[in-house]
Amino acid sequence: MDWFTAPDYWLSRLVLQRALAAVYLVAFLSAALQFRALLGERGMLPVPRFVARVPFRRSPSLFHAHYSDRFFAGTAWAGCAVSAALLAGADAALPLWAGIVLWLVPWALYLSIVNVGQTWYAFGWESLLLETGFLAAFLGNDEVAPPVVVLFLLRWILFRVEFGAGLIKLRGDACWRELTCLYYHHETQPMPGPLSRFFHHLPKPLHKAEVAANHVTQLVVPFLLFTPQPVASAAAALMIVTQLWLVLSGNFAWLNWITIVLAVSALRVPGGAPDVAPAPLWYEVLVLAVAAGLLFLSRQPVRNMVSRRQVMNRSFDPLHLVNTYGAFGSVSRVRHEVIIEGTLDDAPREDAEWREYEFRGKPGDLRYRPRQFAPYHLRLDWLMWFAALSPGYAGDWFGGLVERLLENDRDTLRLLRRSPFPPDTPPRFVRARLFRYRYTSRRELRETGAHWDRTFVREYLPPTRLTGVAQGS
Repeated sequence: MDWFTAPDYWLSRLVLQRALAAVYLVAFLSAALQFRALLGERGMLPVPRFVARVPFRRSPSLFHAHYSDRFFAGTAWAGCAVSAALLAGADAALPLWAGIVLWLVPWALYLSIVNVGQTWYAFGWESLLLETGFLAAFLGNDEVAPPVVVLFLLRWILFRVEFGAGLIKLRGDACWRELTCLYYHHETQPMPGPLSRFFHHLPKPLHKAEVAANHVTQLVVPFLLFTPQPVASAAAALMIVTQLWLVLSGNFAWLNWITIVLAVSALRVPGGAPDVAPAPLWYEVLVLAVAAGLLFLSRQPVRNMVSRRQVMNRSFDPLHLVNTYGAFGSVSRVRHEVIIEGTLDDAPREDAEWREYEFRGKPGDLRYRPRQFAPYHLRLDWLMWFAALSPGYAGDWFGGLVERLLENDRDTLRLLRRSPFPPDTPPRFVRARLFRYRYTSRRELRETGAHWDRTFVREYLPPTRLTGVAQGS
């Protein structure tokens, strides 16, 4: 069938697949390096405890059959290896059917991780990677030109990402309608980047222009993805520019990068396509069957988008095949940070020597300039932002974090930038306090060298010690 493939998108497919493999590699690396303290057998939210109460049908995962920290590590590192192989083009050296299977391997491995990841993996970019990764497995390899229907379904994902985010903003916080949300967002976003302070101090009229441009990109431009070329390519290019702007202004894991990957599906780059044989019948049947199934599942995200009670970042099936997306339906006006401190003193008095723990990404030390970590995802740092919004967001893991700090747990301390205590001398008490943070002005930065200023708000967690340890012992 001549209509089935699109040779002009040969290079677009190549770029899309290699970029997707790179995102997979970052995701698996993040899992491999952070899981022990978060999800391990002695982690804050242990996987064995989760699979004991949640059945396989609700969260399909390899770890329902077996779990050990070694097995989890093997799964994550295997995902890294397969992703690296795909990044190097291993699928192109295989028969078409084997290339599809190879692409489904990282999807299945990462699905197993996400489905037991609990709070640490409860974000839209996890489902977005899985949905994109599953569909991209059917893009084919060098044996065939990319199927038109898969390219359009990738654009359908991109449409839902952008349009869903645009709708949730208009229906949510009034500052989006008033064009004032960026007066606050660059300062209060979950994890600022090195340029976030610069963006925050831009003139307010420019902030309003940014919001207006965002509304156009998310509410108008997505419809152009389904128009003839070159309009569709121009729409995709505009989305890519917008996402790169977001990359510069903050740390949003791989959300922006996977969105850019999706936008490549609408970029037509003529030339470079070798002569290939027509797609085999079994491949056409498989792709059309997958497309029909995904379109059927899309009814729920569509209902969600048109609903006045639209929700963000919801998966409608345990395989994360079709999901709904959105971001920042509400914007915080002030930034709060939970600062964790410990002391070696025998009594947790206010005048004790309290030493502060430093995180890699979240603000703490006033002179420490935020770093760029995305697309790598610092899961504990990200959840600490939610903990500052409300203790209810941290109820299932914050106590476990404090307990592990009191033990000087090696895996937990590896997630931090700096512990104020030697490895063999854990603190006697740990406490947490809530502060309001704000960016310093340009003058304050010159005079003090501090990127942040903070004001004490209240006690977050009173001084706590390990159960069974007597005060003064």
